[in-house]
Amino acid sequence: MALSWALALCMIAASLPGSVSAGMPQADPWILVDAEGQTLSVFRGDELIDRFDDIAIGRGGVSSNRTRGDGTTPSGTFHIDRIRPSSRFVLFFGIDFPRPEHARRALDGGRIDDRDYRRIIAAFERNESPPQDTPLGGQLGIHGLGTADETVHQSLNWTQGCIALTNAQIKRLSKWVYRGMRVEIR
Repeated sequence: MALSWALALCMIAASLPGSVSAGMPQADPWILVDAEGQTLSVFRGDELIDRFDDIAIGRGGVSSNRTRGDGTTPSGTFHIDRIRPSSRFVLFFGIDFPRPEHARRALDGGRIDDRDYRRIIAAFERNESPPQDTPLGGQLGIHGLGTADETVHQSLNWTQGCIALTNAQIKRLSKWVYRGMRVEIR
């Protein structure tokens, strides 16, 4: 009988709003960049928790085969691997590009050599940021405008491959961002 009461109390506690044991554990927030829709959305699981419109991406669009200097934003699934609270773009949230899948395509396509391929793979095996000095480029992430012209930002894609938000948007986004956060760019 005592076991029945204890079980009943646990079931009641689990059904209370805000209860730690209620339902499944909450998923970590993650970011979806929709290049075509020019939006950046923050989700927790499947639930939209914030959205930023009128973002800018690389002047060359989105590509799964990005190379340094082509102005494209890489497509794929990434993670925030560095956070710079002060930069010329107000805030900078770096992504772990190039990833092993980008390196493999680049090696197969003759865009990088075996040495650079091994350096990228080794960085991931050590859970470090990938090298930023390969022919694939680097220093990519999500940032604000800094002193850039907001009118230009609203008119065209202007970055070298990053995702840009207004200064107010990047500050608002910062409350969700953490190292290791998943970022999907499509």
